[in-house]
Amino acid sequence: MSTNIVDEMRAEAARIEEDSLYSGKGHFEAARAWGNVHLWLGIPAAVLAAIASASAFKQEVALAGALALTASVLSAISTFLNASERSQLHHQAGVKHNALRNRARIFRELDLKSGVGPSDLLASLKALAQERDDLNLSSPQIPKFAFRRARGGIETGEAAYKVDSAITGAPGGKSGGA
Repeated sequence: MSTNIVDEMRAEAARIEEDSLYSGKGHFEAARAWGNVHLWLGIPAAVLAAIASASAFKQEVALAGALALTASVLSAISTFLNASERSQLHHQAGVKHNALRNRARIFRELDLKSGVGPSDLLASLKALAQERDDLNLSSPQIPKFAFRRARGGIETGEAAYKVDSAITGAPGGKSGGA
């Protein structure tokens, strides 16, 4: 097999791996943010509803009404934003991007060195590229703030594997994965 085609496949696999790293981390950042929104709206709504109920039993009608109104506004906002579902969708997309990243890394580090024929390798690479494209089409859009946080974390080594720093001498991150 031509070294040039192997080098090109290695480069394309690295691109898929990098795309998946940034997308996965971005989705995890978005999931965390939407999870926080869900909690920031849901917990105060529940607490205010409970206090409103207690106030009503104490015949503090004005306080009970104000608290109930505030709780219902928070609940309506929570329902409208659907933060819990958004968090879950971003988390699932992050998991899928991480899985693709792992497969691209295995292809680049192992499959290309395994002696498998070029047509089989090319088919595997095309399957990885198609999976990336499909994930990008089906995943929710990563908010800009989440992408920026993800990029910052990646640049500080949050997504680096310690084993890679031992092998290459490059600085390792806290842990592998998300």
